[in-house]
Amino acid sequence: MWRGHVEAVRAGRSLLPPRWPGGARVAVALSFDSDHETIPLRDGETSPGLLAQGEYGARKGAGRVLELLERFGAPATFFMPAVSALLHPDEARRYVQEGHEVGVHGWIHERNTLLGADDERTLIRRALETLTDITGRTPAGIRTPSWDFSDSTLETILELGFRYDSSLMADDEPYEVLAGGRATGLVEIPVDWIRDDAPYFTMDRFGALRPYTRPRDVLEIWKDEFDAAYRDGGVFQLTLHPHVIGHRSRLVVLRELLDHIGAHRDVWFATHDQLAGAARDRLNEPGPAPEPGPQAGPRPGAGSTSASASASNAPTEQP
Repeated sequence: MWRGHVEAVRAGRSLLPPRWPGGARVAVALSFDSDHETIPLRDGETSPGLLAQGEYGARKGAGRVLELLERFGAPATFFMPAVSALLHPDEARRYVQEGHEVGVHGWIHERNTLLGADDERTLIRRALETLTDITGRTPAGIRTPSWDFSDSTLETILELGFRYDSSLMADDEPYEVLAGGRATGLVEIPVDWIRDDAPYFTMDRFGALRPYTRPRDVLEIWKDEFDAAYRDGGVFQLTLHPHVIGHRSRLVVLRELLDHIGAHRDVWFATHDQLAGAARDRLNEPGPAPEPGPQAGPRPGAGSTSASASASNAPTEQP
């Protein structure tokens, strides 16, 4: 019984390539979950105060984030619940117009593990169609609300033709998702609460949840995460929320983190779809991909992309 649960959705072979595009040493995949008002709406909370906290992400946070990304020439992925895109269609279109990717993040940030298979499938399909209609681009990837799978999530993701998922936590680097021990061809771009702003900064005024970490302490954690990924030749993936990171004192942290990344050579900023594409090449290799070891030193000038170079050429429960 327990083995069946463990093996239902499992990490398969590593898809970390021997080298990133352009000879880069590290891949940096920035993502933003543009939840805005959907979390209180999902829970039936309609007080202006709670909705205003989410509205801040659309009114102030998203614009500040986009300006910062433009300054560093860093493409990113914005995972957006469909209801959020319906409330803020110009914002969703702006993401695409400015060279970023939009991915599916549920219909209304629903708790997908509480849904029946048909209901979950209907909501994901509706979200996919809605984002396609609004942005003019069919999303390639999905991040499930609250970073979890129901018994039917994987089957639905495969049925709807998503190229990658970014919801699970079995590795630091991309891997192939297995279903009952069988290869699926689905690329997983792992996340982790360590690399998420919400656990550090969110609060519930009527509950025990209070922010307990200074923003600059979080900066130190994320710098350490990047530095380790750089040494390993791996991926630094980060999940942020415009209504969380978009406040002034926290945006300073993101700016200083990008300054730190930009001080390194051979950095490849990629959308999650671009990252999945690089990882996907390994699926075509015969046999299991070997587990990667530390990368060789960077090759100066080998068509690499760094934050500083690209800047001069300009693109609780939150996840």
